[in-house]
Amino acid sequence: MRGHAPVLARDPGHDRAPATTPRRGAADPVKTLLHRHRELCERAVDPLEIAAGLEAHGVTDRTAARFRHRDVFSLAEEMYARAPRPAETPPRSEDRDAPRVRAGWILLSLLPGALCAAAVAGLHLTAGRTRLAVAGLGAPAVALAVRALLRRGPLSPLGPSGRSRAGSQGPGARAWTYWLLTYALLGDGLLGVAVEGGPDGLPDGTATGGPWPLATVPVLALALACAPACWGAHLLAVRARRGLRASRCLEEFAASVRPLLFVVVGGFLGALGVLLALCGRVLHEPVGYAQTLALGALLLLARLLTTHGFTHAPVLTLGAAATVETTAQASVFAGRLPGCDPLAVPVDALMTAWGAGSVPTLACGAAAAVLLVHAARTLTRASAHARPGTRP
Repeated sequence: MRGHAPVLARDPGHDRAPATTPRRGAADPVKTLLHRHRELCERAVDPLEIAAGLEAHGVTDRTAARFRHRDVFSLAEEMYARAPRPAETPPRSEDRDAPRVRAGWILLSLLPGALCAAAVAGLHLTAGRTRLAVAGLGAPAVALAVRALLRRGPLSPLGPSGRSRAGSQGPGARAWTYWLLTYALLGDGLLGVAVEGGPDGLPDGTATGGPWPLATVPVLALALACAPACWGAHLLAVRARRGLRASRCLEEFAASVRPLLFVVVGGFLGALGVLLALCGRVLHEPVGYAQTLALGALLLLARLLTTHGFTHAPVLTLGAAATVETTAQASVFAGRLPGCDPLAVPVDALMTAWGAGSVPTLACGAAAAVLLVHAARTLTRASAHARPGTRP
């Protein structure tokens, strides 16, 4: 590991307990730590895994100083050198766990956009029952393609190398995600006609002029954006692993990964904005930049956290955004009941000022901001980018 202090040589004073040892009477504090994390040290194939595992267990650079080391990385090097391990343990490899570009996930990243584009084209070229059949076949096909993408590749909880990681996106997160995407397709149109006393019928597949307008541009752009989302997740994984090997302490690693995370999120939003502009120009439909960009940022951050094993915060934020959208819709219809007019006042005022898209923009934007702060703290940890087996 470049830049790290060499493994400490044993000397007559090395076995004497320091003034502040983590355990009284311990002649060799590192030996005590080796015993405590014996399984981690025995299965590690390089000091990097031990450093990430120690950090995941709460060992910091300040803690490492109590073991006569300047940082966790230096402490991990000594533990790796002193830990007994089976003879069949594979040798250290610098790029053994480096995420690789695979043709399979590249094709999978393009599949949702291709299927969604075909479905949207079918909606524009058909009418009546044929249009209904196209919608009935296109929606499940796109959903299955997205599910396949999330099970393999850079956006998979298994990680880019295909190994199982701690945690996966549970059914709660999937349900909230489906709701948010359904709202992106139907919600703004329903809210707009509901404020005016509608709807007078079911959606007919048109974006304007119908009883319940559809917003196909945001959904198509989000489906096409699966490809840049995969490349962003891959870039984050590759650069983080390289930074982990080159860093000399945990603070240095966090400082190198944090701007990378912002670049990945900003690059994805830029790509999504371009896709929105292109789809709106081709389909001649309203674009809805603000609400779609907010939703895209929320979905990307939730997926990045899930990919690295942090599943609790994505479920909470996705659920909160979906609940706000549901409450806004329900308040408009509840305001039609006798004596319940005040319930619809907040949404009516919001729509009068900024339009129907303001509801998902505020809901998803606030949730995405919370996730960005959370990701800047969790995805900058060494343990978030280590081999799957090093997480507690």
